[in-house]
Amino acid sequence: MCGIAGIWNHRLLSGSQQDVATIAGKMADRLRHRGPDGDGCWSDQNAGIGLSHRRLSIIDLTDRGAQPMSSPSGRFVITYNGEIYNYMELRLALEVEGCRFAGTSDTEVLIAGIEIWGLDTMLGKVIGMFGFAVWDRHLRKLSLVRDRFGIKPLYWARVGGGFVFASQPAAFTEVPGWQGEIDVDAVADYLRFSFVPSPKSIYRNVEKIKPGTILELNNEGKCSVRSYWNTYEVARKSQCDDQIRNVGETVEILDGLIRDAVRRRMVADVPIGAFLSGGIDSTMVVAQMQAVSSTPVRTYTIGFEDSDFNEAEHAKVIAKHLGTLHTEYCLTPQDALEVIPSLPTWFDEPFADSSQIPTYLVSKLAADDVKVVLSGDGGDEVFSGYSRYVAAKALWSENNIRSSLVRRLAGIMGRVPPKLMSAMIMMLPDRVRPAHFTERFRKFRLASSASGPNAFHLALLSRSTDPGEYVIGGAPSPHVLEDENFLNDLHDVVHRMQAVDMCTYLPDDILTKLDRASMAVSLEARVPLLDHRLVSYVLGLPSSIRIRRGGSKWILRELLKRYVPSTLFDRPKQGFSVPVGRWVRGELRDWAEDLLDERAMREDGVLDAERITALWKRHLAGDRGVEDLIWSVLMFQGWKRNNLRLASAAKV
Repeated sequence: MCGIAGIWNHRLLSGSQQDVATIAGKMADRLRHRGPDGDGCWSDQNAGIGLSHRRLSIIDLTDRGAQPMSSPSGRFVITYNGEIYNYMELRLALEVEGCRFAGTSDTEVLIAGIEIWGLDTMLGKVIGMFGFAVWDRHLRKLSLVRDRFGIKPLYWARVGGGFVFASQPAAFTEVPGWQGEIDVDAVADYLRFSFVPSPKSIYRNVEKIKPGTILELNNEGKCSVRSYWNTYEVARKSQCDDQIRNVGETVEILDGLIRDAVRRRMVADVPIGAFLSGGIDSTMVVAQMQAVSSTPVRTYTIGFEDSDFNEAEHAKVIAKHLGTLHTEYCLTPQDALEVIPSLPTWFDEPFADSSQIPTYLVSKLAADDVKVVLSGDGGDEVFSGYSRYVAAKALWSENNIRSSLVRRLAGIMGRVPPKLMSAMIMMLPDRVRPAHFTERFRKFRLASSASGPNAFHLALLSRSTDPGEYVIGGAPSPHVLEDENFLNDLHDVVHRMQAVDMCTYLPDDILTKLDRASMAVSLEARVPLLDHRLVSYVLGLPSSIRIRRGGSKWILRELLKRYVPSTLFDRPKQGFSVPVGRWVRGELRDWAEDLLDERAMREDGVLDAERITALWKRHLAGDRGVEDLIWSVLMFQGWKRNNLRLASAAKV
């Protein structure tokens, strides 16, 4: 895995004596954590283009795998971040076409395939994760490409009359004319979701390339965008009736697809391991890894001192059953305090999914032994793992009579005081008691009055119903789910929710967290459950085979029974939650109050200091309903402080 950057257009150099190679090289240096093993730069000063690269060596550790890399004829030049998991098959096919290779890297196969078959055809053939830029020297055309699900990041902007791109926007601070102006509407979007939704970024006039998309810039500076993969369209074409399939046959096909996806992602010229949380997804991945490995797989888990959030014991038992070499670390508030100030440096944009903390720490733990890990991320979106899917199926199914009754019951439950409901739930045995019930019930109360399934989905995704009130001059952008007619041709509500989450929440939250946290310690994270062949197959299954008897991931659980006794994994979903609300009222309070200084917020002029102060007081008084929003505000304030420091350094 690597970091890429580049610039195009000689007008970028207005007021600067630096050439494009120098600027591109400095941009890549900002991404050193993504690729500490080497660097490279290619430029054409006459064309005004420079491409740069920071390398994390995974396959072909020799100089023959170095980038930027030219195609066999020299027409195309690529700077590439990613992995192509079927590159050996593609290499053989290209050799039949007469292509000869100097090394053994997937980069060489990718650029050769682009030259011989064309960009779009090559993209249709590859299995992988990537963000790359390819320059056509004949046509003077630059193409930026991001993988189907947005596993790897890619940003672009126009600065000083020129075009720039990079894996992370920190690289843009090295570009002459860079302003780094905050987009206050993006701040409102961020406070709504805890991340800045694509294609926006936190900076005005900087955008993310959307997943499954090609952006092309021609010699006149005109941009065009097209999709080579569209998850919404895949979902539409895959929808079927809700009849139960042959379970045995379905399990067999799934077993083969997951086994192949895992096996391909275990190919590396460096040590490899896996994250094991104790949940169904990571357990499935590790079980398949161990099934194809001749030696024990290395697994890594983060636990918590707080038993309400700790799944480490479950992971330990599963690791013992599977026979892995298991390493565990127990996270304390002091660990979090040491990590939190660095989060804005790694994430580049404000980001407030608090599981970023354990994800970073488990990455750091693994990086001591291995250079690549496999993760179960994406399994919730693919196999209907979120509780919101189960709730939506009950509330908004096609059985209007039953759903109407359930919605009426939900409305009655919504009027029960949260404290009373929590007390009732606490009377249940641990085995069946829902994890983090108070927070989930609060969201359920808000969502149960939704006018339709899309509004229900949006309410559950939102951390604030009116984030604009906290941002001076900012307002959130319209969201696709605010249109109740959006994706109405996807008749199954769960199918629809999965498609939306795969295009929004998955790339902008889950995969952003995984990429930045692992790259902060120069660790490559691979996600086999997002193999596009597997996703296409599962989207073609009826939701009744994923959600059954009020439980999620039913078909995946049936498969997992082949490898692990159900008693080891059949429990309520817990997730990678962190007790940040409790921490910022306690051990992290001084850090939080420093960031929430009312005078400093007034001087910044971005957040409404009076409203934020009132929000903080509610949190200190024990209002659990504002915990998520407070954490988002703190992460924004921390990011802004770091951003101002970087901006000052860039001007020196």
